[in-house]
Amino acid sequence: MIIPGKKLEKARDLLEEDDKVLDFWHEDVAEEKVLMKLLVDADESQTVIDSLNDKFSRYEAFRLLLFRVEASLPVAEEEEEEEEEKEEGKEEDGKETRGVSREELYAEVKDQSELSRVYVLLTLLAAVVASIGVLRDDVAVIVGAMVIAPMLAPNVGLSLATTLADVDLAKLAAKTAVMGILLSFLVSIALGVILPVDPNTAQISARTDVSILHVVLALSAGSAGTLAYTKGLSSAVIGVMVALALVPAIAASGLLIGSQYFTLGFNALIMFFVNLICINLAGVLTFVAQGFEPSTWWEADKARKLTRKALMIWISLLAVLIAGIMYIQYL
Repeated sequence: MIIPGKKLEKARDLLEEDDKVLDFWHEDVAEEKVLMKLLVDADESQTVIDSLNDKFSRYEAFRLLLFRVEASLPVAEEEEEEEEEKEEGKEEDGKETRGVSREELYAEVKDQSELSRVYVLLTLLAAVVASIGVLRDDVAVIVGAMVIAPMLAPNVGLSLATTLADVDLAKLAAKTAVMGILLSFLVSIALGVILPVDPNTAQISARTDVSILHVVLALSAGSAGTLAYTKGLSSAVIGVMVALALVPAIAASGLLIGSQYFTLGFNALIMFFVNLICINLAGVLTFVAQGFEPSTWWEADKARKLTRKALMIWISLLAVLIAGIMYIQYL
């Protein structure tokens, strides 16, 4: 943390009183500026960050940089009581502990939600590989497409933006997600026009037979993907699970529509939209359940209202699609 030199004593008093700060030290780095280094347990970092931001953000010199410690020596011995609390995954106020602070999560999600050349290229490659895997009825190739597909970050970004009422992040994530969907759909349609498509292939017919089980799968994928970010876990495996719900469905739909199997292609498209809605709905619910909200009370109140509206919209859309699925099944 960088603060004005004249605020050093205030910062020292604040940090000495905060039992969540394990250690801190400081050094002069420039004229009238002081660099303070703090060591804080990751699960306790959010409270400390909010406190420091509240006290010093009004000063122009203030900067707060976050770094994750991979290891330290000697190994700290924790109290038994603290160990038990961590095992239970609860803080003193009863909320579940988080391994990643709001600021860390926001920075990571925003960075990965950028519409870049790499994102476009990976999306195009994933669409091609998924389409070929579906046509050849090759599960291994489809899994390869899911590894390539960068579908997780924009959807998590949209859920986080809804939870924090962040319009800029919502626009960024939505733009990236829509571009990925359109590219995948157009590529698979083009391949459907060029290549012979057999609608009876197992991997294609599986995406045209929509059921309630697909809703459960997509909700699980969305929740797992969100947890991977909030707990600081590797998102690679979870990304595969999210891609499982999105990439093959959009590929199957495009292939069928490109080959003029419009009814079956529409059924596959319904599955895709069910998956998309469920992933975002589960993402918002997971963020809310873990207590993610803006730091100030007025922003938090705005975010809660927006979150309720968003949940109502997602649930209403899902209900309509489920009703359509049931109508098709019993028609």
